[in-house]
Amino acid sequence: MSQICYLDYNATAPVKPDVVSRMSAILACAGNPSSVHTGGRRARRAIEEARENVGDLVGCAPERVVFTSGGTEANNFAISYRPRILVSAVEHVSILDAVSDAIRIPVNSSGIIDLDALRWALSRETAPALVSVMMANNETGVIQPLGRVAEIAHEFGALCHCDAVQAAGKISFKMDDLGIDLLSLSAHKLGGPQGVGALVLADDIEVQPLIRGGAQERGWRAGTENVPGIVGFGVAAALCHEDYDARIAGLRDRIERHVTQVAPRATIFAADVPRLSNTSCIVMPGVPSETQVIAFDLAGIAVSAGAACSSGRVARSHVLDAMGADPMESGCAIRVSLGWATRDSDIDRFLVVWNDLHARSRARREPRTATENAVPEIIATGRMVLP
Repeated sequence: MSQICYLDYNATAPVKPDVVSRMSAILACAGNPSSVHTGGRRARRAIEEARENVGDLVGCAPERVVFTSGGTEANNFAISYRPRILVSAVEHVSILDAVSDAIRIPVNSSGIIDLDALRWALSRETAPALVSVMMANNETGVIQPLGRVAEIAHEFGALCHCDAVQAAGKISFKMDDLGIDLLSLSAHKLGGPQGVGALVLADDIEVQPLIRGGAQERGWRAGTENVPGIVGFGVAAALCHEDYDARIAGLRDRIERHVTQVAPRATIFAADVPRLSNTSCIVMPGVPSETQVIAFDLAGIAVSAGAACSSGRVARSHVLDAMGADPMESGCAIRVSLGWATRDSDIDRFLVVWNDLHARSRARREPRTATENAVPEIIATGRMVLP
């Protein structure tokens, strides 16, 4: 991490040193948590300690935390609960692709769900329904009004599932206070390891397991537990209160002030609504997203274009499409996301490269003042001269 300027925390956060240390220690100890001998009991204690930490993070009893292989499994688990599913149009693909017949509720131009449309759609349902709305969007950082969503869902006898993968640890909330019935989490967005997550159930919710073949996780999720991963998740959850503060918001705001001053035509998506303090979706006019991502990467800076769930492809964003964004703008958007190890110097470095790309783009549109197309040169040679 010392040589790379890493600004892609919404894809995955760097694993925190305390997480690595605790996981390394548990890896050195043999023991199946279902075994009754000393090693098994040690592993069981480690899992239950992690379960308490994750429960504390979202304000629920530890016995309501069901560990999974990640946020995608947790989302698929949750939406298997009811025959009729209503989702916002900006949900993660692990929701949208899992239920092709889901009713999609539109969002406004800022990415906020249309509550009147949700109410109308629920009023027409006759089968038991589940409403699934993410707490914070992975591409724009937009925070949804989950309390109102849950209230409307319950008014019509529906349950409310929340994909809180991006929100947990970045904003403070309690599951019961919001009225959420099912909640999805993922460790690697918090500074924990990849490959472990959780579905959290409200006290009166029972679900049928997706994976059968054992009594692990109180019968909700069969299979030998990923002990090191779960332990790392627990440590990351316990450390979350140290992460997202005014410092992160200040770094994000500094980026946005600078780019809009340098390029008045630059756009910050959803800048007018509540967002995660670490996330900025920025349009550099005239420079395709993929070109920007490659150029930043060649300069040693990691950013992304949209979600990191397209097998390495830079695909058109369904989130920005749902917000009614001009395709010419959305095709020139990148996502910058900050986190626990982001430094002032990282922002300095990002802005230098952003300035250079923008200046070269302007020169390319003015052939009398530029002798060559600079961005293809960067991609072809891998060279960028930084002041």
